[in-house]
Amino acid sequence: MLTNDKLAEWDRESFFHPSTHLAQFARGEAAQRIVTGGEGVFIQDRDGTRLLDGFAGLYCVNVGYGRKEIAEAIADQARELSYYHAYAGHGSEASITLAKMVMDRAPKGMARVYFGLGGSDANETNIKLVWYYNNILGRPEKKKIISRWRGYHGSGLMTGSLTGLELFHKKFDLPLAQVIHTEAPYYYRRPQLDMSEADFVAHCVEQLEALIAREGADTIAAFIGEPVLGTGGIVPPPAGYWPAIQKVLDRHDILLISDEVVTGFGRLGTMFGSDHYGMKPDLITSAKGLTSAYAPLSASIVGQRMWDVLMQGTDENGVIGHGWTYSAHPIGAAAGIANLKLIDELGLVKNAGETGNYFWQTMREALGDHPNVGEVRGEGMLCAVELVAEKEKRQFFDASEGKGAKVVAAMLKRGVIARAMPQGDILGFAPPLCLTRAEADQIVSVTRDSVAEVLG
Repeated sequence: MLTNDKLAEWDRESFFHPSTHLAQFARGEAAQRIVTGGEGVFIQDRDGTRLLDGFAGLYCVNVGYGRKEIAEAIADQARELSYYHAYAGHGSEASITLAKMVMDRAPKGMARVYFGLGGSDANETNIKLVWYYNNILGRPEKKKIISRWRGYHGSGLMTGSLTGLELFHKKFDLPLAQVIHTEAPYYYRRPQLDMSEADFVAHCVEQLEALIAREGADTIAAFIGEPVLGTGGIVPPPAGYWPAIQKVLDRHDILLISDEVVTGFGRLGTMFGSDHYGMKPDLITSAKGLTSAYAPLSASIVGQRMWDVLMQGTDENGVIGHGWTYSAHPIGAAAGIANLKLIDELGLVKNAGETGNYFWQTMREALGDHPNVGEVRGEGMLCAVELVAEKEKRQFFDASEGKGAKVVAAMLKRGVIARAMPQGDILGFAPPLCLTRAEADQIVSVTRDSVAEVLG
């Protein structure tokens, strides 16, 4: 492709990039990549560089790049009906069909699905529904939401508050007062090294119970959590964590929101992470895997006990006052239908479990004994490598050294995209669910060589 145009210049002069060092980018000091195409697990930029995308965009291109079936479904829908709203009982063939497909795949006990655009707005919807629910039940004081440190739930005002990462709070006046945080189920970073997994689960439960006691159960509406911590470090929960947490929530009449923006639609080798861990959510947040990011779409899946109260609320108060202009957008819905069909036809849920487990177990074999690798962990098509300065004492590198970012940069030179996760030197991997074993081996090999380059 000819690049003798001003696109790169316009990019630095005109485009406000998310999650970017704005000053460095504007001055030309930060990296710039203009992506032009992709196929399978690979993307290509306008300089002709081909890269294996070990993070599926942002955990989202689950079926892989270049799927013509989804592109054609989007084009056909745009020609037939590019848009109509979903307010006041209006629907499209695509939105109704996708709703049925989602409910057919949802865990037991779910009743309806509301479509938005992305994970952040889905969680905003969910919090509004939780507050509405308690108002209808005559419990106006029961409004606080418990989230977890290192959780990621979006970057809006409420969703950024739910997120438990400093980067998303600093200088934004967050978190808002209605959000309180409890212990992350991050066994590697347990407070005492001699804790067993069972000890640590008991510690998490104790911390949650103490928080509820301080705040008052009658003020707490819901608990939100990702089945597997995502942006906070790609951390599967310790054994028994979710059943133990569920007992506490049930005892105090606190709703459970399962944030499955990352884990929904196959990433763990099951259709939903809630099924994977035996969770019993009242609301499920989903987005990325719903369309594999071929078009923006999110889904808030509402449990039956909540749905019954929402219906009661409209009988008492009239039309529910919530909606987005682009809720259930027909083009997004058409992409979702084609995407879910592909997931089934290609057996991607099974592949995520089998090839995904092969991937992170092979990564563990390759790097587990390295003196600067504290832990290699994973579940399904998720994997993380945590780097440490001193393995035996679990001594972490100073953040200013940027070891994780340096390893990721070394990997990029070798043709593989990984992600340097925030709040730690953690290499994150979430490849498309169509990853093959040969491609998994390539990621592992490049990771091993890059760790050796940076850390010896």
